[in-house]
Amino acid sequence: MATREYKQFCGLARAMEMVGERWSMLIVRDLLNGPRRFTDLRKGLPAIPTNILSTRLKQLEEAGLATRRALPHPERAVVYELTEYGRDLEPALVALGRWGARTMTEPRPGEAITAEAVAMSFRTAFRPEQAQGTTVGFEARMGEFTICLQITDGSLTVSPGTNPTPDLVIERLSGHPVRELMSGSKTPADVLADGSVRVEGDPALLDRFAEMFRF
Repeated sequence: MATREYKQFCGLARAMEMVGERWSMLIVRDLLNGPRRFTDLRKGLPAIPTNILSTRLKQLEEAGLATRRALPHPERAVVYELTEYGRDLEPALVALGRWGARTMTEPRPGEAITAEAVAMSFRTAFRPEQAQGTTVGFEARMGEFTICLQITDGSLTVSPGTNPTPDLVIERLSGHPVRELMSGSKTPADVLADGSVRVEGDPALLDRFAEMFRF
């Protein structure tokens, strides 16, 4: 499949040839959460035309960034997943996400908030220097979806879904308290006092959450 060439001997130009087409980086973002069926990717990117999603997945495969495989019986489904080479893009996506987050206040009209996008926001906001030597599990209940956050010896793993053994459950009741914690516009004491969140577990861990996840 033909791709655009920039005709420059430059690492950035080569990278843009592989992932610079519209939607490509967001597909990679969603695949960072693990293997996904075509329908899962379509659900996480509600505005993408089906033919464009097919094209971008094919381009990612041809670039060696993604692969597809059939799940064993009884699933009978094909999933797409990142290769090790594709996963090497994660630091670049985190850096771009942190840079882009500077412009974010309220969602613009028509903008979807998906579990995959929120999972990426946690990767973006994570401060590993604040988590050194820490092992703790969080479950963030965001209304329509739940995010599992597991920090093991300072390393973060994120995925949509529940955490089987959370040390702290953070449930949004109103407004955008998790985003406010991550931006620093409100403190843990603020969001507990105004009733915008409910926690299960040691409330002191909410302070650690705010220290480790900060834009």
